Amino acid sequence: MTSLLVENIGEFFTGDIAAPTADVRSLLVEDGRIAALNVAADTKADAVIDAKGSAVLPGLVDGHVHPVLGEWTPTQDAIGWVGNYLHGGSTTMVSAGELHAPGLDYNNLTPELVTALAEVTRQTTGRVRWSNVKLHAGTVLLVPGMNETHFDRLAKVGAILAKFLFYPLGTNPEEAKRYVRWCRERGIRTKVHTGGVSRSGLSQICGFEILSWLQPDIAAHVSGGPIPMSDGDLKRVIDETTFALEICTSGNYRSTLLAARRLRERGQLHRMTLGTDTPGGTGVVPRGMLRNICYLSSVCDLTPGEAIAVASGNTALAHGLDVGFLREGAPADFLICGPVEGSAGTTLADAIAHGDLPGISYAFIDGKPVVSGRSEQTPPSRYTIRLEAGCPCHGDGTGRFNCN
Repeated sequence: MTSLLVENIGEFFTGDIAAPTADVRSLLVEDGRIAALNVAADTKADAVIDAKGSAVLPGLVDGHVHPVLGEWTPTQDAIGWVGNYLHGGSTTMVSAGELHAPGLDYNNLTPELVTALAEVTRQTTGRVRWSNVKLHAGTVLLVPGMNETHFDRLAKVGAILAKFLFYPLGTNPEEAKRYVRWCRERGIRTKVHTGGVSRSGLSQICGFEILSWLQPDIAAHVSGGPIPMSDGDLKRVIDETTFALEICTSGNYRSTLLAARRLRERGQLHRMTLGTDTPGGTGVVPRGMLRNICYLSSVCDLTPGEAIAVASGNTALAHGLDVGFLREGAPADFLICGPVEGSAGTTLADAIAHGDLPGISYAFIDGKPVVSGRSEQTPPSRYTIRLEAGCPCHGDGTGRFNCN
């Protein structure tokens, strides 16, 4: 598809936490990117969608997933999760480590093993657009004894993230800080497991004391993954640090409420990012990012636009990605949604503020329709819309597509 016009947009969410909504009634996509907003009424395109008052928002960015091999997750013995998450609105996903690889001995991780595992995952799962999703796999699980050569190898294959999970942070702070520096020199972000131990029972406990000197790029699941740090530590992390703070589906709802309200009160919502921390012990949760958005808006005092921005632009920026925003020149990754029949909301914003899931009608990645007609993971939107294509390879207007 060379060009696509979406017209009669009812609500428009930008992904920008500083200005999360905008008065945009149409958008034009050309060659996979957003070419213009609020285009002239006589604009022509290869395909047209009449949104009929539906909302348009950025594709969601799940900043914390755990792939292993393609769309298979051994922790739940499930297949096809990436495609299902796409139908839940996530067009980009970032691995927080491929730690669920069968047989991986957490007690005997070596620099060579963790580097090789990240390389293999990046060059297999990370090279394929699973269900067209932008899946950033190949996140190394840091261990003692690594040298710069290991980080050079990670950079060479295009890894974007390194994770402190099993690393003994309390015993060798100088080496840990050196890892952070080496990563930044190579354009790799660092993330650290926070709170209590995970399902493995072997992850390192991490709260304010460690975070204050480690200074990672992102503190993972600060409200629990699944067990949070203490309330006192969480407050200090919010008040006394500046790096990104991640909230995950797998966490503690009470701690999430504390974190969200405190960040909002202090004008620090730009630091919040979102993820599901799945698949894992929490399960396979295709609607996890949508549930995060609904919880933040209906319970934690964020506006619907702010919650969507946290789930898109904020999370993308924290991970160094160019997605998550709807503006001229940005990748055309977006959703067309509406409230479902029976929802208390008359608009998408009303529905989200009430805590109701939206109905996804379409999802586009780089301007290509990857969910069409309706999502397989959400109820249908009350707005019935379809894509009208001007050539046979782009469907017959019924939501069926034959092009790649």
